[in-house]
Amino acid sequence: MDATAAYLDAWQLTPDAPPVVTRSSEVTFVRTADGTPAVLKLARVLEEQRGNALMAWWSDASPAGPGVTASARVLQHLGPAVLLERAGGPRSLTELAGRDDDAATRVLAETALRLHTAPDDKVQLVPLRRWFRDLLQGSDHRLTAARETALRLLDDPWDEVVLHGDIHHGNVLDFGDDAGPVWKAIDPKALIGESGFDYANLLCNPHGSFAANHEPARLARRVEVVASVTGMPAERIRDWHTAWHALSALWG
Repeated sequence: MDATAAYLDAWQLTPDAPPVVTRSSEVTFVRTADGTPAVLKLARVLEEQRGNALMAWWSDASPAGPGVTASARVLQHLGPAVLLERAGGPRSLTELAGRDDDAATRVLAETALRLHTAPDDKVQLVPLRRWFRDLLQGSDHRLTAARETALRLLDDPWDEVVLHGDIHHGNVLDFGDDAGPVWKAIDPKALIGESGFDYANLLCNPHGSFAANHEPARLARRVEVVASVTGMPAERIRDWHTAWHALSALWG
C-alpha cells in the first residue's frame, strides 16, 4: 500500500479524482466518511511538511479568534499528510483582480494581516534571513542595491510574526457559498520575520507583468491599498518589494 492509500484507509476517505502529483506534494480531492468534501495533501519535501504543520497550528491557534481562521481548516494532520477543508466558493481572486484590482489586493492584505501572529515553539519556521541567503551571499553587482535594501530591512525589522511566505491570488481561495465569499489561505511556506515580506509578495501577482514592473501605476496603487489596510508605511512596502523582486529574479 502506498502512502496516499494508507491515509485514505486510515482516515476513511473516498477519492473524487486521481491524485495530482508534483515534485513537492501529492494532492487528492476526497470525501470523508460523512460525505464532506476535503483535500488530502501528502508532502514530499520538508518545505511542504513545514507548511502542513503551520496550517495545523493556525487551526489550533487562530489569530482571528475561535472558529474563524484565515487559513484552510485542518481536519487531520499526521506526519507528512494533512487533510484540509475543500474550497467550494465560486469566486477567484485572479478573476476579481481583472475587474477590481483594489478589492483583490485588499483581500490579500487582510488575509495576510490575519495570519500574522506571534510564534511559539510548537511550530517550525524558517527565518527570513535564511530565506534571503542566496541574495545576501550573492555577488551579482546588478543586485547590489537590492541586497543592501534587504540587509537594512532584515537588520531592523518592523515586527516579527509568523509569515505565510507565498501569499498570492492563487493561494487565497473562496471557502464561501452563494451568500458570499470566505477567503482563506493555502500552501504556506512557514517563515518568520517582518510582515512586510508577505505584503511585497502579493504585489506582484497574478500576472508576470506586475513582477517585472511593467505596470508601475498599478503597482503604486497596490502599495497604497496595502499601506491603508496594514498601517505599514508605503515606503517600507516598496523597499520590501525591491528586496523580494531581486530574490525572485535571482531564483528565476
